[in-house]
Amino acid sequence: MPKASLPNLPVSAFFGIAKPSGPTSMAIINDVKLLITRSKLFMDAENLEKSKGKKPKWKGKSDIKIGQGGTLDPLADGVLVVGVGKATKKLSQFLECTKEYRTTCLLGCETDSYDSDGSRVRLAPWRHVTREQVESALAKFTGEILQTPPIFSALKMDGRPLYEYARQGIPLPRPIEARKVTVHSLELTEWKDTHNFRWPEQTISDVEKKAMEVALHGAGETVVLDDAPETPGEDQMPTAFVLQMRVSSGTYVRSIVHDLARAVGSAGLVVTLSRTRQGRFALKPSEAGDQECVPWEVLEKATADAGEVDEDGWHTWEREVLARLEIVD
Repeated sequence: MPKASLPNLPVSAFFGIAKPSGPTSMAIINDVKLLITRSKLFMDAENLEKSKGKKPKWKGKSDIKIGQGGTLDPLADGVLVVGVGKATKKLSQFLECTKEYRTTCLLGCETDSYDSDGSRVRLAPWRHVTREQVESALAKFTGEILQTPPIFSALKMDGRPLYEYARQGIPLPRPIEARKVTVHSLELTEWKDTHNFRWPEQTISDVEKKAMEVALHGAGETVVLDDAPETPGEDQMPTAFVLQMRVSSGTYVRSIVHDLARAVGSAGLVVTLSRTRQGRFALKPSEAGDQECVPWEVLEKATADAGEVDEDGWHTWEREVLARLEIVD
């Protein structure tokens, strides 16, 4: 670990966290804020002195600003860029940068959220799908493409979130606008005939299906969400495969999986999703100027017990952050 010879304390800075699957991004940020409001790395001496002997608490207000450069859903893990102090004003650069993802698609089922956290909407055949078919279809989703966001997204149309149209059976006033995005690279890296993934057990009701169909019909789309499952009686698990991709800002990874599965005559959903790179922050640095992420386990442990300080007065978690810090003037 580096010796902490910083010119001016406290600092404003960026650092990346390797977020785990499960907690929300906001829960991670709130836990980190408990740490930085007790650290001389980010807080001035006067405010640190005031906080001595007080129980840490954070429910929305503080003397220090902290933000994140792009939310990850609870299902997703990977790079979460954090900005502290003046760095919060420059977090927008991470919303607009190139990102890399690794995701696992499970064939044979679609959900309302396009991932395993959602409810089953449709079953479809999957045994006919081969690795060669999927690899041949990847070209359709590479380069500059038009991508239609899912109807169960929070994007708004005429001031109303799309998911409200779908859930309430309100006809869409017009088709969902396709977005131009760039998929710089898209590769199938693993083909899984054996795995532990399963379709979600929860299904949407017939009433909810009808509402979704009505919403889409309002935009001129003819959609029938009838199940067409494989012949019953066989217990072979549905095929899964892993995609690695490098994409522009605004790309829906779940939509790529959903649309790719349909392109090979099946259905598909995301069962794992990892953001392996966000701009210059990466889980595994491989390019000049890359910044490594702080393991979440280090920060999580410190929120329960920061431990003793070293000879320079730094906790272990502070040393870990110092080694990966990008200071902002």
